[in-house]
Amino acid sequence: MLFVFEHWKETLSVTVKTISVMQTARTDYVPRMPPTLGKLADLRLAELPTTAAGGAPLLGTEGSSHLRELFPLTWQQRPIQFVGATHTSTQALPLRSHKVGVVFSGGPAPGGHNVVWGLCAALLDLAKDSELWGFCGGIGGLLSDQAKRLDLEALKDFRNAGGFDLLGTGRAKLETAEQFAACGRVLEQRGLDALVIIGGDDSNTNAAFLAEYLLGTQSKIRVLGVPKTIDGDIKNAFIEATFGFDTAAKVYADLVANIARDAISTRKYYHFIRLMGRSASHLTLEAGLLTQPNFIIIGEDVAARRQTLRELVEELGEMVKSRAKSGRNYGVVLVPEGLIEFIPEMRTLLGQTNAILADHRDYIASLSGFTAQSEFLHGKLSRDCSHTFASLPIDIQRQMLMDRDPHGNVVVSRIETEKLLIELLAAHLNEEKSCGRYSGTFGSHHHFFGYEGRCALPSNFDADYAYSLGRVAGLLVAAGVTGYMAVLSGLSRAADEQQALGVPLTAMMNLELRHGRVTPVISRALVDLSGAAWNYLVAHRQAWASGDHYQMVGPIQYFGPSLAVCH
Repeated sequence: MLFVFEHWKETLSVTVKTISVMQTARTDYVPRMPPTLGKLADLRLAELPTTAAGGAPLLGTEGSSHLRELFPLTWQQRPIQFVGATHTSTQALPLRSHKVGVVFSGGPAPGGHNVVWGLCAALLDLAKDSELWGFCGGIGGLLSDQAKRLDLEALKDFRNAGGFDLLGTGRAKLETAEQFAACGRVLEQRGLDALVIIGGDDSNTNAAFLAEYLLGTQSKIRVLGVPKTIDGDIKNAFIEATFGFDTAAKVYADLVANIARDAISTRKYYHFIRLMGRSASHLTLEAGLLTQPNFIIIGEDVAARRQTLRELVEELGEMVKSRAKSGRNYGVVLVPEGLIEFIPEMRTLLGQTNAILADHRDYIASLSGFTAQSEFLHGKLSRDCSHTFASLPIDIQRQMLMDRDPHGNVVVSRIETEKLLIELLAAHLNEEKSCGRYSGTFGSHHHFFGYEGRCALPSNFDADYAYSLGRVAGLLVAAGVTGYMAVLSGLSRAADEQQALGVPLTAMMNLELRHGRVTPVISRALVDLSGAAWNYLVAHRQAWASGDHYQMVGPIQYFGPSLAVCH
């Protein structure tokens, strides 16, 4: 034992500085991409139609007149595609060197490093003296001009790697006129031709505003976006997926399947598993289709049925009682992170609470402790909302009041909805038992899978997709456009059938009520309740609820045949 300890001490300084065998193998993986992206100098630029064959808009927006006022310089831009030289009505790409900045914004997603790698490789393919600079720590690092030079040598250990640790990331946003001006100064002083923002809906909305701002100052700096989020909620007629979703769904599915196998082994617990994905339930649906648990809550379905919290708990209770009759006092329930915002009375409560917290921020901050704050809130809430708040377990009440974001709003992602459901369901089952309608036992465990999926080694799909997106971003830089998102379409087809596109950021915007004011944002795509994935769940969920149909998907396979996502 002493020898082992001494050996461990001697090798510690070495092992913490080296990468694992798996990481080494992944750095050697060569991403697959459309053949056209391997010959950038041969590509030409062409506009795409903005309507489908039937005349319907491919990208629709709400509040068009207001958006046109906010984005007068970028509003009329059209989608573009990169095609071979044989196509007619095209223009050649100017081949010259570029100096480009890149920044990660928001939460990590598997594949981010490959975007930077693809961008760097594309710029160097177009002109050997091009430069790439990475801003460290997200938008905050951009504002404070924290940057480092990136080249293929600096990126070699980050190829096909998870995380955003090459540069780091942050949640800061460009919100004030002073911040936009400071950002413009940093970009100008560094002599950059373009900035690529790798982020989700909010980050790409920021990119659209920055592109408009810079054009308004006569700056020639272009701003481009890359669609990133494990939530999978940036989708439209052109954008089929965000990088990171495939990996996260497979990581969560592996964990859910492990717990399901534990449930069927011990046969005494119901596991309530909350999965990341605040504004849409794509990850919950995908992991559910892969693993086939007993109950999959989809927030969009709850909202469509206008299901109350009590009704949802009663529906869960019927499943538990039915399984108990066959001796199954165990099971697995999947809960989307954003469920609470889909439940009608809870959504109303959150809206009123946020408004009260904003209107009385200083006074509420002066109150000492939860009791005083909750009493004040009760006095300001409507009668129905006050009743809803009072009906919640005390821990959930505390989370709603004590955890607030920088704007003073309730941090919904920190509300432990899985615990809320367990507590309410336990009370409901006790009531049913007292009335002789339930004779089973209800033991429970709660889990939250979030950070486990954000920085995993990217699946082959995400490694390929992210690298290609980086190369498309390089093409957009060369094309000299601004306010566009890099897009690769035809993801379910063979690589030689996929198409490199640029889609205007403004074309993806709608108006939403955020923090009490109407705000233009990149539209989030919710689960399609008429889509094939949802219909498959509807067709099978009754059988999954009553039996044990758990599927073991296993960990992500990096070698051999890939496992396509269901949804």
